[in-house]
Amino acid sequence: MKTVSSEYSDAVARILVVGGGYVGMYTALRLQRTLKQELRRGTVEIVIVDPDPYMTYQPFLPEAAAGSISPRHVVVPLRRVLPHCTVVIGEVTAIDHDERKATLTTLAARETGDGAHTLAYDELVLAPGSISRTLPVPGLADVGIGFKTVEEAIGLRNHVLEQLDIASSTRDPEVRDAALTFVFVGGGYAGVEALAELEDMARYAARYYHNIQPEDMKWILVEATDRILPEVGPEMGRYAVRELRARNIDVRLTTRLDSCERRLIRLSDGSRFPARTLVWTAGVKPHPIVAASGLPLAGHGRLKCTAALQVDGAEHAWSAGDAAAVPDLTAPLPATSDAPRTLCAPNAQHAVRQSKTLAANLTAALRGGELRNYRHKYVGSVASLGLHKGVAHVYGRKLKGYPAWFMHRAYHLSRVPTFNRKARILAEWILAGLFKREIVSLGSLENPRAEFELAAGTGRHNEAS
Repeated sequence: MKTVSSEYSDAVARILVVGGGYVGMYTALRLQRTLKQELRRGTVEIVIVDPDPYMTYQPFLPEAAAGSISPRHVVVPLRRVLPHCTVVIGEVTAIDHDERKATLTTLAARETGDGAHTLAYDELVLAPGSISRTLPVPGLADVGIGFKTVEEAIGLRNHVLEQLDIASSTRDPEVRDAALTFVFVGGGYAGVEALAELEDMARYAARYYHNIQPEDMKWILVEATDRILPEVGPEMGRYAVRELRARNIDVRLTTRLDSCERRLIRLSDGSRFPARTLVWTAGVKPHPIVAASGLPLAGHGRLKCTAALQVDGAEHAWSAGDAAAVPDLTAPLPATSDAPRTLCAPNAQHAVRQSKTLAANLTAALRGGELRNYRHKYVGSVASLGLHKGVAHVYGRKLKGYPAWFMHRAYHLSRVPTFNRKARILAEWILAGLFKREIVSLGSLENPRAEFELAAGTGRHNEAS
């Protein structure tokens, strides 16, 4: 194992940020502003380690999948927005906080087989985000499609449009039915918004197929609890169910996926039917590095944190967002002293605001200042149900239909990082209102060398002949 020292040894204090998502990017963005003098003098260095060179704005993934936004506009290049930080493309595989060292595998090391490296640090910001929470459902690993990354979103778009091509070109009724059946498991934001946007897109695309009608497609939402979109409240959740069912979307509450082997869907209500599309959005769990860090954990495997966003009982370690269990100081105190305190929900709204407090506190700690607690009341939620349709519960007010959809777009446009991205997304929305939808499937993106490999293979065959 090598030690990464020569490249990073000049700084007096090194801040290691693990993860370039909401918390990682926004924290580093604010640190390079608040620590401008220290960075200029070389007494502080900020290092961000993430497997991807960009941050993904996940609330826009459904619109990217539906073709309303270009995929490149829902990601933010880390090197562009963090010019005063060192961005390392790689993955932290182990943390020894007692020694203040992290073990990481860089992209170059994976390509050359150079092995893992160690990186010493003074302050640790552990914000690796979350991964999909899967269950031991037979067949899920073979046929399931996730919806957390831009690659998955574009892959799902291509897959849905390819199913329409399959259904249009086959004479086998069983193959056609399976191709036109789309199952989404999970009634949270990701599942409902992805289903609603893609159903909108597929219904529009059906007009260009002479033998496919929108009624031929079966869209099924499977949710284990008795409601969807719990964040917008019971009333708006019930409205969302009615809205989806009015579009002939089969919403099945208190139902679980039991099996999906050989593309045969088996549900807990006894239903059995073939489907070539199964999208799994049934929750998330902390990244494995959180458990491997050896730092104190709370419920659900998240890091036990104080209201100041320090890891409880571990000096010089900080966290926020999905990976952190942060007490919600705006929630009522528990009835008994031994009852656990309410925690902040692991959502984007808290993550962005926590990163501001985290950066301020880390700066104060380096300068010997006073820390302040994170305190932010949850203002509400917005959700899209497809083009011109949505639900919202914001500041106690409940909206539905077009006003909620407009608020959804306005809110997320205001929150997406950089003016560059805001302008590009707004321009795409304006153009989308003036012109027809793009319904092209670029499935070859998932295997860009397929055509060349075929040509090269044919060439070898001809030479052998």
